[in-house]
Amino acid sequence: MDEKTSDYSHVSTIVAPAGAHLQPLADKLDRVLHEAGAVHVAPVRLLSGERHFTAFEQALNSGDAASLRKSLERAFEGEADICISPTLNRRKKLLISDMDSTIIQQECLDELADFAGLKTEISAITERAMAGELNFEEALRERVGMLEGLDLSALERCYRERISLMPGARTLVATMKAAGARTVLVSGGFTYFTSRIAEAAGFDADQGNTLLDDGKALTGKVGEPILGREAKLAALKTEADRLGHPLSQTIAMGDGANDLAMIEAAGLGVAYRAKPVVANASDCGISVTDLTAALYFQGYSDSEIVWEN
Repeated sequence: MDEKTSDYSHVSTIVAPAGAHLQPLADKLDRVLHEAGAVHVAPVRLLSGERHFTAFEQALNSGDAASLRKSLERAFEGEADICISPTLNRRKKLLISDMDSTIIQQECLDELADFAGLKTEISAITERAMAGELNFEEALRERVGMLEGLDLSALERCYRERISLMPGARTLVATMKAAGARTVLVSGGFTYFTSRIAEAAGFDADQGNTLLDDGKALTGKVGEPILGREAKLAALKTEADRLGHPLSQTIAMGDGANDLAMIEAAGLGVAYRAKPVVANASDCGISVTDLTAALYFQGYSDSEIVWEN
């Protein structure tokens, strides 16, 4: 855009799948902004033009960003992902991300349970815990307890046969690292998986819980203290303090209730295909495209993105 974004309070970002046509999306954005009373709207800046995604942004002044976000989400539901963010500190210096159903497409514990013939039972508990209906720590102990006696070979098979990165994961991490940001994977899952997935996706570091074993099989116990909701928040704050960055320069991503605290505290809290309780508490959400949208939300354009398979 020709004007300096500092002349405006917020930036609206629209990210649609590849092949979506820019003009109808831009016209819809213009209509919604006008109806919401957003003023001093700057010209559209194209971030991605149909090859990878159709993404663009528009700087504006809005007195009620939260209300504007809701209007845009209704207007673009199922068509595009949107974000309304302050113009200052858009490009974050620290990425903290959940793992299961965010950086990877699966829930590791649910997939591991399948090797014990318990996927249906354990998945049901996982679903309730991620929706905030159950205490996370208690639900984790219960699920791990059900896996007592599972041979350790199941962990390697689970990782090799079941686990896959979410589209855009490597691109998100590589691009932010290239821009000087630190990237940390923080999971309520297990270090056996976080260490491998962090390496595969390119994260600088990882944190997770520990599955205990007797050298041959799982004991049904998890190492204490359990890394849950408050521990994820602590990780965000500790990493930001160590780097000397305010929380306004951080981005946190996740999908479940145990991600709520860090998403609410971060400068940009992103809900990725999240449970309603998380989506409602976040600054923006991704449900139509993939993790690359988190880069466009920060103002990156295709020419600045490090594209990874």
